[in-house]
Amino acid sequence: MPTLIAGAVAVLVLYLLLQMFRAANPTMLARALKITGGILALAVAAFLGLRGGLAVAIPLGVFGAGLLGWSPFGGQTGFGNFGRIGEMFGARSRSSGQSSQVRSQFLDMMLDHDSGELKGTIIAGPYAGRALDSFDLSQLTAMMANFDAESIPLLESYLDRRFPAWRQNAQGNGAGRQGRAPASGKMTEEEAYQILGLQPGAGRDEISRAHRALMKKLHPDQGGSTYLAARVNEAKDTLLRTHNG
Repeated sequence: MPTLIAGAVAVLVLYLLLQMFRAANPTMLARALKITGGILALAVAAFLGLRGGLAVAIPLGVFGAGLLGWSPFGGQTGFGNFGRIGEMFGARSRSSGQSSQVRSQFLDMMLDHDSGELKGTIIAGPYAGRALDSFDLSQLTAMMANFDAESIPLLESYLDRRFPAWRQNAQGNGAGRQGRAPASGKMTEEEAYQILGLQPGAGRDEISRAHRALMKKLHPDQGGSTYLAARVNEAKDTLLRTHNG
Protein backbone atom coordinates (compact mmCIF):
# COMPACT_ATOMS: atom_id res chain seq x y z
CA MET A 1 0.00 0.00 0.00
CA PRO A 2 2.76 2.59 0.82
CA THR A 3 4.30 1.88 -2.57
CA LEU A 4 1.04 2.54 -4.39
CA ILE A 5 0.46 5.75 -2.42
CA ALA A 6 3.98 7.01 -3.17
CA GLY A 7 3.57 6.20 -6.85
CA ALA A 8 0.20 7.97 -7.01
CA VAL A 9 1.64 11.04 -5.28
CA ALA A 10 4.58 11.13 -7.70
CA VAL A 11 2.29 10.95 -10.73
CA LEU A 12 0.01 13.65 -9.32
CA VAL A 13 2.90 16.00 -8.57
CA LEU A 14 4.38 15.55 -12.04
CA TYR A 15 0.99 16.20 -13.62
CA LEU A 16 0.51 19.40 -11.64
CA LEU A 17 3.99 20.60 -12.56
CA LEU A 18 3.29 20.01 -16.23
CA GLN A 19 0.10 22.05 -15.99
CA MET A 20 1.91 24.89 -14.24
CA PHE A 21 4.62 25.12 -16.86
CA ARG A 22 2.45 24.43 -19.87
CA ALA A 23 2.54 28.05 -21.06
CA ALA A 24 6.27 28.43 -20.43
CA ASN A 25 9.01 28.68 -23.03
CA PRO A 26 9.72 25.14 -24.35
CA THR A 27 13.41 25.29 -23.44
CA MET A 28 12.77 26.53 -19.91
CA LEU A 29 9.93 24.06 -19.53
CA ALA A 30 12.12 21.12 -20.50
CA ARG A 31 14.92 22.17 -18.14
CA ALA A 32 12.55 22.69 -15.21
CA LEU A 33 10.83 19.36 -15.78
CA LYS A 34 14.09 17.46 -16.05
CA ILE A 35 15.46 18.89 -12.80
CA THR A 36 12.19 18.60 -10.88
CA GLY A 37 11.45 15.14 -12.22
CA GLY A 38 14.95 13.91 -11.46
CA ILE A 39 14.91 15.17 -7.87
CA LEU A 40 11.42 13.80 -7.29
CA ALA A 41 12.28 10.42 -8.76
CA LEU A 42 15.38 10.15 -6.57
CA ALA A 43 13.40 11.13 -3.48
CA VAL A 44 10.71 8.53 -4.15
CA ALA A 45 13.39 5.94 -4.93
CA ALA A 46 15.10 6.65 -1.60
CA PHE A 47 11.80 6.35 0.24
CA LEU A 48 10.96 3.05 -1.42
CA GLY A 49 14.47 1.75 -0.80
CA LEU A 50 14.17 2.44 2.91
CA ARG A 51 10.82 0.64 2.88
CA GLY A 52 12.39 -2.39 1.25
CA GLY A 53 10.96 -1.87 -2.24
CA LEU A 54 14.31 -2.23 -4.04
CA ALA A 55 12.71 -3.75 -7.15
CA VAL A 56 11.03 -0.41 -7.82
CA ALA A 57 13.52 1.90 -6.11
CA ILE A 58 16.56 0.92 -8.20
CA PRO A 59 15.12 1.53 -11.71
CA LEU A 60 13.36 4.67 -10.46
CA GLY A 61 16.63 5.97 -9.05
CA VAL A 62 18.42 5.27 -12.34
CA PHE A 63 15.66 7.13 -14.16
CA GLY A 64 15.95 10.14 -11.83
CA ALA A 65 19.73 10.20 -12.16
CA GLY A 66 19.36 10.11 -15.93
CA LEU A 67 17.08 13.15 -15.89
CA LEU A 68 19.74 15.02 -13.91
CA GLY A 69 22.38 14.15 -16.50
CA TRP A 70 24.13 11.17 -14.89
CA SER A 71 24.18 7.69 -16.32
CA PRO A 72 25.48 4.71 -14.35
CA PHE A 73 26.27 3.00 -17.66
CA GLY A 74 28.21 5.89 -19.21
CA GLY A 75 27.50 7.55 -22.52
CA GLN A 76 24.06 8.84 -23.34
CA THR A 77 21.38 8.66 -20.70
CA GLY A 78 18.66 7.89 -23.16
CA PHE A 79 16.79 11.09 -22.34
CA GLY A 80 18.31 13.28 -25.05
CA ASN A 81 14.90 13.96 -26.56
CA PHE A 82 13.32 15.02 -23.28
CA GLY A 83 13.89 18.65 -24.28
CA ARG A 84 11.10 18.25 -26.81
CA ILE A 85 8.48 17.68 -24.16
CA GLY A 86 7.24 21.24 -24.66
CA GLU A 87 5.97 20.24 -28.09
CA MET A 88 4.02 17.33 -26.59
CA PHE A 89 1.98 19.75 -24.50
CA GLY A 90 1.11 22.30 -27.16
CA ALA A 91 4.18 24.54 -26.96
CA ARG A 92 4.88 24.06 -30.65
CA SER A 93 2.15 26.51 -31.61
CA ARG A 94 3.78 29.26 -29.54
CA SER A 95 6.65 31.05 -31.20
CA SER A 96 7.79 32.93 -28.06
CA GLY A 97 7.86 36.38 -29.61
CA GLN A 98 9.70 35.40 -32.78
CA SER A 99 9.39 37.44 -35.95
CA SER A 100 10.47 37.16 -39.57
CA GLN A 101 12.12 39.93 -41.53
CA VAL A 102 12.07 40.47 -45.29
CA ARG A 103 13.87 43.44 -46.84
CA SER A 104 13.88 44.90 -50.31
CA GLN A 105 15.26 48.12 -51.77
CA PHE A 106 12.34 50.19 -50.47
CA LEU A 107 10.72 48.16 -47.68
CA ASP A 108 11.58 46.45 -44.42
CA MET A 109 8.75 44.05 -43.51
CA MET A 110 8.28 42.23 -40.18
CA LEU A 111 5.90 39.32 -39.59
CA ASP A 112 4.99 38.50 -35.99
CA HIS A 113 4.83 34.71 -35.61
CA ASP A 114 2.35 34.79 -32.74
CA SER A 115 -0.27 37.12 -34.18
CA GLY A 116 0.48 36.81 -37.89
CA GLU A 117 0.51 40.63 -38.08
CA LEU A 118 2.55 42.08 -40.94
CA LYS A 119 4.10 45.51 -40.50
CA GLY A 120 6.39 47.48 -42.77
CA THR A 121 8.64 50.52 -42.88
CA ILE A 122 9.79 52.44 -45.93
CA ILE A 123 13.59 52.55 -46.01
CA ALA A 124 14.30 54.50 -49.22
CA GLY A 125 12.77 57.34 -51.20
CA PRO A 126 10.95 60.48 -50.05
CA TYR A 127 9.00 58.60 -47.35
CA ALA A 128 11.99 56.80 -45.82
CA GLY A 129 11.53 56.08 -42.12
CA ARG A 130 7.73 56.13 -42.17
CA ALA A 131 5.58 53.11 -41.30
CA LEU A 132 3.16 51.77 -43.90
CA ASP A 133 0.39 52.04 -41.31
CA SER A 134 0.61 55.83 -41.56
CA PHE A 135 -0.61 55.83 -45.19
CA ASP A 136 -4.08 55.16 -46.59
CA LEU A 137 -4.87 52.80 -49.47
CA SER A 138 -4.68 55.38 -52.26
CA GLN A 139 -1.30 56.62 -51.07
CA LEU A 140 0.11 53.12 -50.81
CA THR A 141 -1.04 51.99 -54.25
CA ALA A 142 0.35 55.19 -55.77
CA MET A 143 3.80 54.31 -54.41
CA MET A 144 4.01 51.15 -56.49
CA ALA A 145 4.97 53.08 -59.63
CA ASN A 146 8.28 54.00 -57.99
CA PHE A 147 9.03 50.65 -56.34
CA ASP A 148 11.36 47.97 -57.66
CA ALA A 149 10.35 44.43 -58.64
CA GLU A 150 10.84 43.01 -55.13
CA SER A 151 9.25 45.86 -53.20
CA ILE A 152 5.98 45.76 -55.15
CA PRO A 153 4.96 42.21 -54.12
CA LEU A 154 5.97 42.98 -50.54
CA LEU A 155 3.67 45.99 -50.53
CA GLU A 156 0.92 43.94 -52.17
CA SER A 157 1.25 41.35 -49.40
CA TYR A 158 0.82 44.09 -46.82
CA LEU A 159 -2.23 45.47 -48.63
CA ASP A 160 -3.78 42.00 -48.84
CA ARG A 161 -3.79 41.84 -45.04
CA ARG A 162 -4.76 45.42 -44.28
CA PHE A 163 -7.24 45.95 -47.16
CA PRO A 164 -8.50 42.47 -48.21
CA ALA A 165 -10.67 43.82 -51.06
CA TRP A 166 -8.16 46.32 -52.45
CA ARG A 167 -7.43 44.32 -55.62
CA GLN A 168 -11.05 44.43 -56.74
CA ASN A 169 -11.06 48.20 -56.37
CA ALA A 170 -7.62 48.88 -57.90
CA GLN A 171 -7.78 50.48 -61.35
CA GLY A 172 -4.88 50.64 -63.72
CA ASN A 173 -2.21 51.97 -61.38
CA GLY A 174 0.04 48.93 -61.45
CA ALA A 175 -1.60 47.35 -58.43
CA GLY A 176 -2.87 43.83 -58.03
CA ARG A 177 -0.05 42.08 -59.85
CA GLN A 178 0.94 39.52 -57.25
CA GLY A 179 1.04 36.74 -59.81
CA ARG A 180 4.10 38.34 -61.42
CA ALA A 181 7.36 36.72 -60.41
CA PRO A 182 9.72 39.42 -59.13
CA ALA A 183 13.31 39.59 -60.27
CA SER A 184 15.47 38.44 -57.41
CA GLY A 185 19.07 37.47 -56.80
CA LYS A 186 20.14 34.35 -54.96
CA MET A 187 19.01 34.42 -51.33
CA THR A 188 21.82 34.54 -48.79
CA GLU A 189 21.95 32.43 -45.64
CA GLU A 190 21.60 35.59 -43.53
CA GLU A 191 18.39 36.53 -45.36
CA ALA A 192 17.07 32.99 -45.02
CA TYR A 193 17.58 32.98 -41.25
CA GLN A 194 15.87 36.39 -40.96
CA ILE A 195 12.88 35.24 -43.01
CA LEU A 196 12.40 32.12 -40.89
CA GLY A 197 13.04 34.04 -37.68
CA LEU A 198 15.93 31.77 -36.67
CA GLN A 199 19.40 32.29 -35.29
CA PRO A 200 22.41 31.34 -37.46
CA GLY A 201 23.34 27.71 -36.98
CA ALA A 202 19.79 26.45 -36.45
CA GLY A 203 19.39 22.74 -37.06
CA ARG A 204 17.33 20.96 -39.70
CA ASP A 205 14.49 20.26 -37.25
CA GLU A 206 14.28 23.93 -36.24
CA ILE A 207 14.27 25.00 -39.88
CA SER A 208 11.48 22.58 -40.74
CA ARG A 209 9.37 23.58 -37.72
CA ALA A 210 9.76 27.31 -38.47
CA HIS A 211 8.84 26.71 -42.10
CA ARG A 212 5.70 24.75 -41.22
CA ALA A 213 4.57 27.35 -38.67
CA LEU A 214 5.03 30.24 -41.09
CA MET A 215 3.33 28.47 -43.99
CA LYS A 216 0.23 28.00 -41.85
CA LYS A 217 0.02 31.79 -41.54
CA LEU A 218 1.15 32.73 -45.05
CA HIS A 219 -0.27 30.07 -47.34
CA PRO A 220 -2.59 31.62 -49.96
CA ASP A 221 -5.30 29.10 -49.10
CA GLN A 222 -5.37 30.62 -45.60
CA GLY A 223 -5.66 34.18 -46.88
CA GLY A 224 -1.91 34.68 -46.84
CA SER A 225 0.55 35.96 -49.41
CA THR A 226 1.77 34.03 -52.45
CA TYR A 227 4.95 36.09 -52.56
CA LEU A 228 5.82 35.74 -48.87
CA ALA A 229 5.02 32.02 -48.95
CA ALA A 230 7.44 31.66 -51.85
CA ARG A 231 10.11 33.54 -49.90
CA VAL A 232 9.62 31.27 -46.89
CA ASN A 233 9.95 28.20 -49.13
CA GLU A 234 13.10 29.67 -50.67
CA ALA A 235 14.55 30.36 -47.21
CA LYS A 236 13.95 26.78 -46.12
CA ASP A 237 15.52 25.37 -49.29
CA THR A 238 18.52 27.68 -48.94
CA LEU A 239 19.29 26.58 -45.39
CA LEU A 240 18.65 22.89 -46.00
CA ARG A 241 21.02 22.99 -48.97
CA THR A 242 23.66 24.36 -46.63
CA HIS A 243 23.11 21.46 -44.23
CA ASN A 244 23.16 18.93 -47.06
CA GLY A 245 26.30 20.50 -48.53
